[in-house]
Amino acid sequence: MNKAIIETDFEKAKKWTTCLSLGDDMLLVDHLAEAPFPTDARRMNFILICLCTRGSVTFTLDMQEQQLSAGNLMIVSERHILDNYCATPDFDGLCMMLSTPFYNDIIHNVSDMSALFLFVHNHPILEVSNRDQEVFSNYYHVIKTKMTDTDNYYRRDLVRTLTLAMFYDLGDAVYRFQHKKDMRMSRADIIFTQFIKMVEVNCKRERRVSWYAQQLNITPKYLSEMVKKVSKLTPNEWIDKYVTLELRIILKNSTKNIKDIANEMNFPNQSFLGKYFKEHVGMSPSEYRKS
Repeated sequence: MNKAIIETDFEKAKKWTTCLSLGDDMLLVDHLAEAPFPTDARRMNFILICLCTRGSVTFTLDMQEQQLSAGNLMIVSERHILDNYCATPDFDGLCMMLSTPFYNDIIHNVSDMSALFLFVHNHPILEVSNRDQEVFSNYYHVIKTKMTDTDNYYRRDLVRTLTLAMFYDLGDAVYRFQHKKDMRMSRADIIFTQFIKMVEVNCKRERRVSWYAQQLNITPKYLSEMVKKVSKLTPNEWIDKYVTLELRIILKNSTKNIKDIANEMNFPNQSFLGKYFKEHVGMSPSEYRKS
């Protein structure tokens, strides 16, 4: 496998020789084993859907260890951080990547789709039936056929419509998976998911649990109870995780000095940032940047 280090950025992914693209909207990758994956932490800025057809791959998603094996379907929304990628020699599969604007355009008037991504936020990998694997594979190849039909005036509209239909079928697969495993979203799951989404967006500027509770119209105590019930971690621990992830990404992928990073991340000063980072990572920001 090509071990080149790349950012999981939609524009850079378009340069993969193994992919087929629809402008800035969608990428298809026939053989995941031939695609380069990052070996350092990278933030995704697209929707990722993969069907593993052979072998397996282990990785961390937002610091949670995951394994994608043959017969598994993975659905991951944007802003998640992929790290520690390690595949078996026989790993392979089909992969779709959708830009966030294209995805939003597709599901703009389809409220049902939010339930799909609420669920997969906490359960990104699903063990699906042979029928569901075949359904995804069929959609993949039909969409690929339409993407390559550049003479078709309605090519983009056809791809959009087929992708929407695929999401409905994926939603049905998730619905059946939930009921089979008795994994319907509880009140705690919903609050946790809403909290995590808010932390992803706001952790650079806001680290108070009381602020997040206020946005959710619940008390800090209730937020803490629900988050700990679902994840076994406190809201403060999750906030620290995401702040640390943001710092790691900035340090590894920019040349900004520590003072500017401290200002961007709303720390009082660079000394405070240094102490915070060393407490959570075990080394100073400068040491981490050089590692």
